[in-house]
Amino acid sequence: MSAPTHDPSEYRARDTIPITRALISVSDKTGLLELVAALAAAGVEIVSTGTTAKTIADAGHPVTEVASVTGFQETLDGRVKTLHPAIHAGILADLRLANHEAQLLELGIRPFELVVVNLYPFIETIASGVTGDDAIEQIDIGGPAMVRAAAKNHANVAVVVSPDSYAQVIKAVTLGGTTLAQRQRLAGEAFAHTAAYDTAVAEFFAANVGIRAEHPRDEAHTFSVTASLKNVLRYGENSHQDASLYVTEHGAGIAQATQLGGKEMSYNNYVDADAALRTAYDFSEPAVAIIKHAQPCGIAVARGAGDPIASAHQRAHDCDPVSAYGGVIAANRPVTIEMARTVKDIFTEVVIAPDFDPEALELLQTKKNLRLLKLPPFYEREKREFKQISGGLLVQKPDVFDEFSSDAWTLVAGEEADDSTRADLDFAWRAVRAVKSNAILLADDGASVGVGMGQVNRVDSCRLAVSRAGDRAAGSVAASDAFFPFADGLQILLDAKVRAVVQPGGSIRDSDVIEAAKTAGVTMYFTGERHFYH
Repeated sequence: MSAPTHDPSEYRARDTIPITRALISVSDKTGLLELVAALAAAGVEIVSTGTTAKTIADAGHPVTEVASVTGFQETLDGRVKTLHPAIHAGILADLRLANHEAQLLELGIRPFELVVVNLYPFIETIASGVTGDDAIEQIDIGGPAMVRAAAKNHANVAVVVSPDSYAQVIKAVTLGGTTLAQRQRLAGEAFAHTAAYDTAVAEFFAANVGIRAEHPRDEAHTFSVTASLKNVLRYGENSHQDASLYVTEHGAGIAQATQLGGKEMSYNNYVDADAALRTAYDFSEPAVAIIKHAQPCGIAVARGAGDPIASAHQRAHDCDPVSAYGGVIAANRPVTIEMARTVKDIFTEVVIAPDFDPEALELLQTKKNLRLLKLPPFYEREKREFKQISGGLLVQKPDVFDEFSSDAWTLVAGEEADDSTRADLDFAWRAVRAVKSNAILLADDGASVGVGMGQVNRVDSCRLAVSRAGDRAAGSVAASDAFFPFADGLQILLDAKVRAVVQPGGSIRDSDVIEAAKTAGVTMYFTGERHFYH
């Protein structure tokens, strides 16, 4: 069925619309009474439902129950209360049209100029672990219907879905009404809100009710990603590019971090900080990663006596102090005063950590340009990663080490590594995942000492890693994110006197590579998996 059309000459102009009647039905009652008090003081008639009406009445404000408007009591345990022409005609009437106004008069229905609705807490309910019929019962029907109706009719009605918008409504009441521009913005927020809500419901069904596409790997046939604007950034990767930060519902990562000091975060700051964070949290021990241009300058875990996170930071910094200048630091433990004292003397763009000890925070806040970010309480990697390509998206599961064990590695050359060497190989294999391909990482005693990254052939990555390590290459261990296609790249590492190598294996020339390691008397393991990072 097609929608009716109207001659443009039929529409009467409406910009600022006074609020005389409001429909309010909210699950989240934050700020409700402040809004109601302002509306009541302005003589606005308030129509409401259930617990919202009770809250308003208990606060001493006049309120009309929806049932009094519809002449129909709530039924089916509250499933049906606002789904009635007396409500929806009042929301949907386009009063720019004389015949709509006449129909309302004939039906005895008064229009609404304001609809304030937020939905049953479905997302919060399933996040708490509720499943089955209890979760299904939290799927709102009447709420989205009212929100969408009001948003569609934004030429006549202001729709509010978040307490964050109450202040502008209160101001509009005092100024004589809402403007068309305000109503358009609120309508856009409302449609985004219902879209996110529907997406959460659809994903719940896909995950819990068995609705899947016929696909050999059981992938969802369609999916939606909904995010809310948090900040408009000064610019993007370069100064001529516009950029913004959006946050996803119930995210727990860099986008939700709290800034405790320093300048405004930039696009590049966020990219580097996220890469640093991901790297530091690849380790269970106290660890620090220093990143610049999305590449590691240094990665290390704590060693020896003294403050663990300060030790990890100093050892990560020692890998490449020149490149660390102007870098981003991530720690997987709270920043201590000992670490802060070292960081203070190094030009750094961002420090991100789960927390900052009070003394450390006070000291670092004296660096007025240093951005300090505190993670949300439960940082976690996203379950899916997206990369935009022309015309679509690539989607993959993240490369993580949740069930990592070097016990599955295969010894292909040399003697079985001793405990110390095995620990360094484990560290190097975790750390090389953070290096852009082609990636080679040299490590010693739980710290990177040389990194070769982003080269278009593995030989150059090996040369770069050895060059940056200098004298430290001798006696270190090496990790390669993918196999050596020829023995020439490995030979550079062997000539630099590395003591052990870990790599995926799988080249058609593995035998040549293994023979080179055997000739040098160097231990080499195959992991059977690679860690490309583009």
